[in-house]
Amino acid sequence: MKANIATHSGPFHADDVMAVALLLTFWDADADVVRTRDAAIIKRATAVVDVGGIHDPDTLRFDHHQSSYTGPRSAAGMVLDWLELTDRMATGLAESFRVGVMTYLDEVDNGRRHPASDVLCFPRIVEALCHPADTLEAFDEAFGGAVSFARAFLEGHREGYRRVEVARGEVVEAMRDAVSNSCNVLFFDRYLKWKKPYFEEGGSEHPTEFVVFPGAEGTWRIVAIPTRLGVFDQKRSLPEAWAGLTDDDLARVTGIEGSVFCHKNRFIAVFKTREDTLKALKMSGLLHRD
Repeated sequence: MKANIATHSGPFHADDVMAVALLLTFWDADADVVRTRDAAIIKRATAVVDVGGIHDPDTLRFDHHQSSYTGPRSAAGMVLDWLELTDRMATGLAESFRVGVMTYLDEVDNGRRHPASDVLCFPRIVEALCHPADTLEAFDEAFGGAVSFARAFLEGHREGYRRVEVARGEVVEAMRDAVSNSCNVLFFDRYLKWKKPYFEEGGSEHPTEFVVFPGAEGTWRIVAIPTRLGVFDQKRSLPEAWAGLTDDDLARVTGIEGSVFCHKNRFIAVFKTREDTLKALKMSGLLHRD
């Protein structure tokens, strides 16, 4: 028998949207979604989120509104916990969701904080998607769109997490090579999710200051490494004379015919080939540590 997921009808919020999206993404992509407050339909459902007055993960019941539940989770937080405990989601991935989105969502839904007014956060996005609806049918349609949005986010986040883990070995090897060769630069022959593993492996104290890798359009990039993950401050900026220049203007300063662009804040420069980036680094004294 085909599985179904029941949740409440009418206006919706971030937690019921995310709870359904999590189940569709990590449990059963083919499950039907039923939005209702009919107790008989809810009782027969395979999984129930944010309605029904029961928290019992063993029977796939995930509601947090009843007085008997005194924990910190919303329905979505409950589902995430269950997915991790049943090995449907790796612990590292679950924790990245929890830190990045779910703890905030749980706190907003349970009234422990207000959505940030100056940040386009998930609860505010869902609220906006709900606004145009004014009938049960319209709410159902809008809910479907919100769930599709949430699933796209979940799938993208999962792929980003996977790519970080795939990159980790190459990043660690490049860090070791740089130290062995007294080089100031990490070199990659393909685009990698390098920042997170770099800083998790001690990048803040690592002696490298720049990263070189190819861009999607076929050019090559020199990127100044930040002092820590999530900040714009750089260990060392690109040369001040390069700032904000492009093409011929940049080439006249660098002496490299294949010069393309340098950001005015000096955290990235683009060149046509790998050889051009090496020449630029050498000529500016950035390739090796002093």
